[in-house]
Amino acid sequence: MYLAMNRFQVNEGREEDFIEIWRSRDSFLDEVPGFKSFNLLRGKTEDNITQFCSHSVWESRVAFEDWTHSEAFRKAHTGAGKTSEGIYAGPPKLELFDSVL
Repeated sequence: MYLAMNRFQVNEGREEDFIEIWRSRDSFLDEVPGFKSFNLLRGKTEDNITQFCSHSVWESRVAFEDWTHSEAFRKAHTGAGKTSEGIYAGPPKLELFDSVL
Protein backbone atom coordinates (compact mmCIF):
# COMPACT_ATOMS: atom_id res chain seq x y z
CA MET A 1 0.00 0.00 0.00
CA TYR A 2 1.13 3.56 -0.75
CA LEU A 3 -0.37 6.75 0.63
CA ALA A 4 -0.26 10.23 -0.92
CA MET A 5 -1.32 13.21 1.20
CA ASN A 6 -1.54 16.87 0.36
CA ARG A 7 -1.82 19.23 3.30
CA PHE A 8 -3.61 22.52 2.69
CA GLN A 9 -3.81 25.71 4.74
CA VAL A 10 -7.15 27.42 4.06
CA ASN A 11 -7.97 30.93 5.18
CA GLU A 12 -10.67 30.95 7.85
CA GLY A 13 -14.05 31.74 6.31
CA ARG A 14 -13.12 30.12 2.96
CA GLU A 15 -13.50 26.50 4.08
CA GLU A 16 -16.79 25.90 2.25
CA ASP A 17 -15.30 27.36 -0.96
CA PHE A 18 -12.37 24.95 -0.65
CA ILE A 19 -14.66 21.97 0.00
CA GLU A 20 -16.85 22.89 -2.98
CA ILE A 21 -13.84 22.97 -5.30
CA TRP A 22 -13.03 19.40 -4.28
CA ARG A 23 -16.68 18.30 -4.35
CA SER A 24 -17.27 19.59 -7.88
CA ARG A 25 -14.01 18.56 -9.54
CA ASP A 26 -13.64 15.44 -11.62
CA SER A 27 -10.59 13.58 -10.36
CA PHE A 28 -10.68 10.78 -12.97
CA LEU A 29 -9.22 8.51 -10.28
CA ASP A 30 -11.77 5.78 -11.00
CA GLU A 31 -10.02 5.33 -14.39
CA VAL A 32 -6.60 4.71 -12.86
CA PRO A 33 -5.15 1.24 -12.25
CA GLY A 34 -3.96 0.80 -8.67
CA PHE A 35 -6.15 3.51 -7.12
CA LYS A 36 -7.88 2.34 -3.93
CA SER A 37 -9.58 5.26 -2.15
CA PHE A 38 -9.69 9.01 -1.54
CA ASN A 39 -10.70 11.18 1.42
CA LEU A 40 -10.66 14.89 2.12
CA LEU A 41 -10.08 15.55 5.81
CA ARG A 42 -10.69 18.74 7.79
CA GLY A 43 -8.55 19.62 10.78
CA LYS A 44 -8.53 22.35 13.35
CA THR A 45 -8.65 26.09 12.82
CA GLU A 46 -5.88 28.02 14.50
CA ASP A 47 -4.57 31.52 13.91
CA ASN A 48 -7.21 32.10 11.19
CA ILE A 49 -6.07 29.05 9.17
CA THR A 50 -7.97 25.76 8.81
CA GLN A 51 -6.00 22.62 8.04
CA PHE A 52 -7.19 20.20 5.36
CA CYS A 53 -5.61 17.04 4.01
CA SER A 54 -6.36 15.09 0.84
CA HIS A 55 -5.56 11.43 1.31
CA SER A 56 -5.35 8.87 -1.51
CA VAL A 57 -4.48 5.19 -1.14
CA TRP A 58 -2.74 3.25 -3.91
CA GLU A 59 -1.76 -0.38 -4.43
CA SER A 60 1.88 0.67 -4.79
CA ARG A 61 4.30 3.54 -5.28
CA VAL A 62 4.52 2.57 -8.97
CA ALA A 63 0.72 2.87 -9.37
CA PHE A 64 0.82 6.38 -7.85
CA GLU A 65 3.79 7.46 -9.97
CA ASP A 66 2.14 6.08 -13.13
CA TRP A 67 -0.94 8.17 -12.31
CA THR A 68 1.16 11.34 -11.98
CA HIS A 69 2.35 10.80 -15.57
CA SER A 70 -1.08 9.89 -16.97
CA GLU A 71 -3.69 11.69 -19.04
CA ALA A 72 -6.10 11.29 -16.10
CA PHE A 73 -3.70 13.31 -13.92
CA ARG A 74 -3.42 16.05 -16.55
CA LYS A 75 -7.21 16.22 -16.93
CA ALA A 76 -7.77 16.31 -13.16
CA HIS A 77 -5.32 19.18 -12.68
CA THR A 78 -6.27 21.32 -15.69
CA GLY A 79 -7.13 24.78 -14.41
CA ALA A 80 -6.22 23.99 -10.81
CA GLY A 81 -5.87 27.22 -8.87
CA LYS A 82 -7.91 29.39 -11.24
CA THR A 83 -10.96 29.50 -8.95
CA SER A 84 -9.08 29.55 -5.66
CA GLU A 85 -8.05 33.19 -5.24
CA GLY A 86 -7.91 34.09 -1.56
CA ILE A 87 -8.64 30.56 -0.34
CA TYR A 88 -5.13 29.33 0.44
CA ALA A 89 -2.84 30.66 3.16
CA GLY A 90 0.13 28.96 1.49
CA PRO A 91 1.07 26.27 -1.02
CA PRO A 92 0.01 22.66 -0.47
CA LYS A 93 2.54 20.25 1.00
CA LEU A 94 2.78 16.79 -0.56
CA GLU A 95 3.69 13.88 1.74
CA LEU A 96 4.21 10.31 0.49
CA PHE A 97 4.27 7.13 2.58
CA ASP A 98 5.06 3.46 2.01
CA SER A 99 3.19 0.95 4.15
CA VAL A 100 5.53 -0.93 6.49
CA LEU A 101 3.02 -3.10 8.41
